[in-house]
Amino acid sequence: MPSSIRGFVHERRRWVALIVVCFAMLMNTLDQTIVNVALPTIQHDLHFTQASLAWVIDAYLITFAGALLLAGRLGDLIGRKRVFLVGLALFTLASAACGAADTQALLIGARFAQGLGAALSSSVILAIIVADFPVPAERAKAMSSYIIVAVGGGSLGLLVGGYVTQALSWHWIFFINIPIGIATFVVGAALIDENAGLGVRAGLDVGGAVLSTGGLMLAVYAIVSSSQYGWRSPHTLVFGAGAIVVLAGFVLLESRLAHPMIPLDVMRSPGLLTSSLIRVLMVVGMYSTFFIGVLYFQHVLGYDPVVTGLAFLPQTLMVAVMSAGVTVRIMGRLGPKATALMGLPVVAVGLALFVWSGPHTAYFPQIFAAVLLIGFGAATAFTPLLTIALAGVPAKDAGIGSGVVNVSQQVSGALSVAILGAVSAGHTTSLLASGRSAVDALDGGYRLAFIVALVSVLVAMVLGALILRRPSAPPGAPPVVDELFEAEAETLIVEIM
Repeated sequence: MPSSIRGFVHERRRWVALIVVCFAMLMNTLDQTIVNVALPTIQHDLHFTQASLAWVIDAYLITFAGALLLAGRLGDLIGRKRVFLVGLALFTLASAACGAADTQALLIGARFAQGLGAALSSSVILAIIVADFPVPAERAKAMSSYIIVAVGGGSLGLLVGGYVTQALSWHWIFFINIPIGIATFVVGAALIDENAGLGVRAGLDVGGAVLSTGGLMLAVYAIVSSSQYGWRSPHTLVFGAGAIVVLAGFVLLESRLAHPMIPLDVMRSPGLLTSSLIRVLMVVGMYSTFFIGVLYFQHVLGYDPVVTGLAFLPQTLMVAVMSAGVTVRIMGRLGPKATALMGLPVVAVGLALFVWSGPHTAYFPQIFAAVLLIGFGAATAFTPLLTIALAGVPAKDAGIGSGVVNVSQQVSGALSVAILGAVSAGHTTSLLASGRSAVDALDGGYRLAFIVALVSVLVAMVLGALILRRPSAPPGAPPVVDELFEAEAETLIVEIM
């Protein structure tokens, strides 16, 4: 086969493979929100108590967040394609078990397995994209496709979950994953290129794997169960302290091993931890719309599940528009730091509009503008933050770098749900005790949660201005990342169109 034809086939293969991994990420993202609007129906059918119902969400979060670091490292050691396909198969099988569940135990157990499958598949997606698209302009365009599903999939899940639950039943919010999972597995097995893994002997760190996974699971469990037991309860304090001790032991162990699960030079990579911190604070603002926003729409404004999903559609569409090359062009002109700092204030304005809303606020124009601005700001900030995070990570450690990025996002999601839920519930109870009506009390609780989310984003703006740095390539690598941000905007547009 002539080299020109081989090059054309390889080029098409890369972009189709990108679609495959994005479909897998879409399923993982959908399942973090698609269940939310179906919870009342699940509670009724399987006779969950209000406290036990939380496990339908928490079981997924605990294994998803807890296994991400281990899954990312496995991708570096034994091959990212292999880890991706195993995770995808487990996620699909667990989805079938969730849909067929007729008892609480089966559903919760299947959700644990589903979270593990999601961790295995999603942990290596960023690493696959980075490896397949070494040219900066192409990588930015590919990363934008990832952002569409990673950010927009949450609001899409609310819409799909509401419609499927009302039109069919809650079982089908899980069954729809089966044909998508099978098709994605088949195409992915054929098209995704496997990386040359480092080999198990080059980095098998059993102690680090056990400590990191156990510590993260303890931390997430302490966070998500705090809404039931209270932040200062012995239960929360014991599990929280246990998580700190285990994770401290993990850090100590990693510093003394010749082949640690997380090489220290990865953690010292410029931008990885700083951009992750900024993204954590921004995710608290984002989750306030997916979590508190859903409750506000249904319990205060009286929207049904389908209308609730439609209310978030402008946010999804704005993410799609901005991620289809617009953010990349802005980043090419302003640089990643300036682009991220431009997106964060827009998210803050959207949250401020939620803070100023109430029981009688009409959807147009205030709430419409709020969800639109949050979508615009998030899509503008996410791509440069991811670029900064992964720019300095050595290619051989891209899997664990991707894992760190994903862990920070998932732990912040669990933390935001627990904090915002506790703040909202506590203030609502206080308002009810003072004689306020149920709707006014709920509105007051949700409003305080939005204020907390707004403050989190404002802190992200300040810290971003102080600690974010211009990304650079890892030592010894070609300065391709630098070239992206030094090129003129017109040159970048030509490269990506």
